[in-house]
Amino acid sequence: MEANTITGQIVDSCIKIHNAIGPGCFEKVYEEILFFELYKCGLKVDRQLSLPISYESLSIKDAYKIDLLVEERIVVEIKSIENVLPVHFKQVNTYLKLMNLKHGILLNFKVNLMKEGIHRVFNNFGNE
Repeated sequence: MEANTITGQIVDSCIKIHNAIGPGCFEKVYEEILFFELYKCGLKVDRQLSLPISYESLSIKDAYKIDLLVEERIVVEIKSIENVLPVHFKQVNTYLKLMNLKHGILLNFKVNLMKEGIHRVFNNFGNE
């Protein structure tokens, strides 16, 4: 399945969720509901995936937790905050680089219209 097709399903699900429950919930709620919606679409979704990092001889097994990994290709980071900051984009980019992936989505549900909270993030050096 193409990355744009998967991304389209993620976006459609986010809009559905946002229309149903609005912008006032915690990130964990949106994460769980989005996981459920994507699973219903038949997509492979991993939730709270541990991501290791190595530094010299030190290895940290669970340095990061990725909210959702869809079809082993698209990293999804979920926020419910007033303003998305540049550091949040860098966070997704770090995940993409560490996993050698190309596509990520930063979602912020604390917006009036969900389309305002959807941000694609790319790692030009990652694999499809």
